[in-house]
Amino acid sequence: MRQNADSRLVQEFPVADAAAGPYGIAAGADGALWITLAQSDEIARLTVDGVLDRYSAGPAGSRPTVIAAGVDDALWFTRSGDDHIGRITTDGVVTAFRLPAGSSPFGLCAGPDEAMWFTEMNTDRIGRITPDGQTTHFALPARGGFPSMITCGPDGALWCTLNQANAIARIDFDGNITRHPLPDPGAPVGITRGPDAVWFVDIAAGRIGRLEPDGTMKLFPLPDPTAKPHAITATAAGDCWFTEWGANRLGRIGSAGDISEYDLPTPASEPHGITVGPDGAVWTALEIGAVARIAP
Repeated sequence: MRQNADSRLVQEFPVADAAAGPYGIAAGADGALWITLAQSDEIARLTVDGVLDRYSAGPAGSRPTVIAAGVDDALWFTRSGDDHIGRITTDGVVTAFRLPAGSSPFGLCAGPDEAMWFTEMNTDRIGRITPDGQTTHFALPARGGFPSMITCGPDGALWCTLNQANAIARIDFDGNITRHPLPDPGAPVGITRGPDAVWFVDIAAGRIGRLEPDGTMKLFPLPDPTAKPHAITATAAGDCWFTEWGANRLGRIGSAGDISEYDLPTPASEPHGITVGPDGAVWTALEIGAVARIAP
């Protein structure tokens, strides 16, 4: 089922010019939305009533990418351009922790162990960083797998997409890794935790996947196989919302696999990161220099 933008309440809020490249978005403990501006090397903070602040995330070329709420009430983000993990407090103080050169960190999430977990796209590793900056690295079995997004699953383990290995990987706290290949060619990117499974998007094949802790996988094709789904987030009700980067839409998938799609009001807005906001609405970062809010 596809609906036009005016069939639901959709609002856009400018946060930067298009050259700044809004990319990741997360809800903070302070009741605001936090957005990475990948091209201008900044972090933006936006309240639900439209108050905007911007902070430097690092030097030119640091490229802040994915952002996530931390276990310490700060926001943590990956700097894929200069191999750092960043931390920003809710009053805008930034700390950065250096990773080995060439790591290219990307995905990031809070674990259940009072640490943040992240992917390193170019080194085929999963990283763990404590609030004081102590890091541990775990090698993945797939060489050239391009680990992308990561989430804490309903079983307490970490789950990540292996974009170039066409698989989902599960890693426990001891570093034991289980690989779950997709049954046919694809390229998974975004992943999120549902009540009893993880959900992921396959940008190449245009579908949504559901993977249970025991390895049971179901795949749900989108009506438009060229939609290029990119990021996904779960709501408290158990459904998931995702961005269709190639089709200028947001999508919703229910627990049984029913799919609805909603056009965004501005053409070619390039939706990337997506999150459930502190107001219960769904918010997405638009590369045109804005964020969009869609009412629940």
